[in-house]
Amino acid sequence: MVRIDFSRLRFLVIDDNAHMRRILRTLLHGFGSREVYEAEDGAAGLDAFTHYVPDIIITDWAMPVFDGLELAQMIRQPGANANPYVAIIMLTGHSEKKRVTAARDAGITEFLAKPISSKGLYQRIVNVVANPRPFIKTKTYFGPDRRRNGAVNFIGIDRRKGGKVETFEQSMLLKKTRVPG
Repeated sequence: MVRIDFSRLRFLVIDDNAHMRRILRTLLHGFGSREVYEAEDGAAGLDAFTHYVPDIIITDWAMPVFDGLELAQMIRQPGANANPYVAIIMLTGHSEKKRVTAARDAGITEFLAKPISSKGLYQRIVNVVANPRPFIKTKTYFGPDRRRNGAVNFIGIDRRKGGKVETFEQSMLLKKTRVPG
């Protein structure tokens, strides 16, 4: 098990449902977080992202003004903001494969289906903090490496045919400590 000092992480929760924001804030405070900022839609979320410079964004998919997918695409524009590498956890009540793929392709770091559990949220946060994926830049994509397994030298007919790829290693947000047991 990995233990994380949540008091050193800054979160931004973006959801148009005030009740869901309150649930997430309560869970994050329960984990030990001291800085949890909130926004009620994608536009306010982008503004809060610029103002608070969070370490981790937790956003709903379906929101007014622009949704979580559009928000992620705006954040992932290199040079457009201070931190295009920020970890983004997408929440949604729709977990069909096409939605998960669309979120991945927009640069979402982790995906969490509603209804959420404290364990599921904690696991996603531990994953983005303790096991950051390298970022990839191609002609058509910038974001966390979409490959989850270690087969980077895959050879076969299903091998992706891409152009030049730039890779940017991510440093861990915090030092992790192992808890015996």
